[in-house]
Amino acid sequence: MKITPIFTLVLCIILFFQGAMTQNCANQNIQLQADIPSACNTMVMTMQRDLLNRPYLYVANKEAGLTIYDITSLSSPVWVANVPTTQFDSLHVMSLSQAGNYLYLALGNHFTDPQQAGMAIVDVTNPLSPAVTDYYVVPGSGSGGGIVKVEGNYAYLGAMKSGLVILDISSKTSIQSVSQFIPSINFPPINNPNPNFYNARGMQVKNSIVYLCYDGGGLRIVNCTNKTAPKETGRWCNPVMYTPLDHPKAYNNIVVADTLAYLAVDYAGMEIVSIADTDSITLKGWWNPYNAPNNNWFTSPVHANEMHYEPLCQKMFLSVGKSDMIELDVSDPALPDSCNVYGGVSNSIGTWGISGYQNEIYLSYICVPFPNIPFPSNWTGVKILTYTPCQSLSAELDQKQKTIKIFPNPASNRVKIDLPENEPCLGTVLDTRGRKVAGFEGNEFSVAGLSPGLYILKLETPKGILVQRFIRE
Repeated sequence: MKITPIFTLVLCIILFFQGAMTQNCANQNIQLQADIPSACNTMVMTMQRDLLNRPYLYVANKEAGLTIYDITSLSSPVWVANVPTTQFDSLHVMSLSQAGNYLYLALGNHFTDPQQAGMAIVDVTNPLSPAVTDYYVVPGSGSGGGIVKVEGNYAYLGAMKSGLVILDISSKTSIQSVSQFIPSINFPPINNPNPNFYNARGMQVKNSIVYLCYDGGGLRIVNCTNKTAPKETGRWCNPVMYTPLDHPKAYNNIVVADTLAYLAVDYAGMEIVSIADTDSITLKGWWNPYNAPNNNWFTSPVHANEMHYEPLCQKMFLSVGKSDMIELDVSDPALPDSCNVYGGVSNSIGTWGISGYQNEIYLSYICVPFPNIPFPSNWTGVKILTYTPCQSLSAELDQKQKTIKIFPNPASNRVKIDLPENEPCLGTVLDTRGRKVAGFEGNEFSVAGLSPGLYILKLETPKGILVQRFIRE
């Protein structure tokens, strides 16, 4: 095959982007700090580090209820308290969230032998003495609880097949039902939709708008400004998921950042969609390394479930079942790409939940004794991980600016790079939001195609990463 200059340039740009992402994540140095084992009959679902900066970890411990650990020493967590399920009708704790000094527990097993859905409020003013203030059970429900989020005086419960339940929590000792909204199963447009595949289980709430992951029903935007009459105002499901296969994948979880929504789509990876206009949601990028929707649920190495977004690093951490955790670079929403991994398919254990706090990552693992789950796992508990804080990485890059000179600056045509010993380098140009706008190889590049403004030049050399700011006139 003849190697043309254009082919060489394209290859170098591809290798640059792959290398830059990998190097970025490698610098984060993910380290295991501790395991918190549980038992398969008291399975860990997910967890939340105390948001008031107190050294406690709150664990949704399913059959065991709520369990609290002192994590003053991340490497030596200490059990300090438990709220058993007997305090809320023996309903299993499936998920939780925190607002101030209160925890909100999503109740009700939704695996085998599903229970009613419900929510409990737990006062953790003193995490060593947690106290249930009230709990609520959704009448007529029978498929368990998936998730709960709180905004102001209202809690939003994702009650699986029972849809979205809005609760008034202005009195922590007297939860009041406000309304219930069950989205239609007639979207996406497929033949003979199976009601078992439509579950309210992933959610984010912003300004009374609920961004609801409805499992096989895709993403639903529910306007809850009028709490007594929630109204669906937008919906999304990737068309390739149902055309022509009639087989939409499970939309499990969501992170909303500005006008973008990041969607964990079971064995179809992660989609990034624009929600700037919820009447017309559009696909911006898709991390889909395993050829969905044509791949197989049981053989896929990745089953995306929960997510943690680090906006400063512009990285997304995904719990992915048998592959444990994958870190994605989302600095360019059109080109999300994997750049780091923790665990892997060969360790015979699998994750369910993930949460983060500062430079800490918490991964929950589940046992899989029940049928129809596509990966084996015989260990349950929490793994505590840490990584180099993004602030430290930024400071490191700022320090490295002293070693690079570019000219002219400001520039209107071409920029030349003055490097010691004429070192070879691969480079990229970022805008002020950290998005890649150009890539190049060598010690000069053109800015003619850039709009006027401030940019960041990032170089990879044999001696490390170098950065410098410049202005396009």
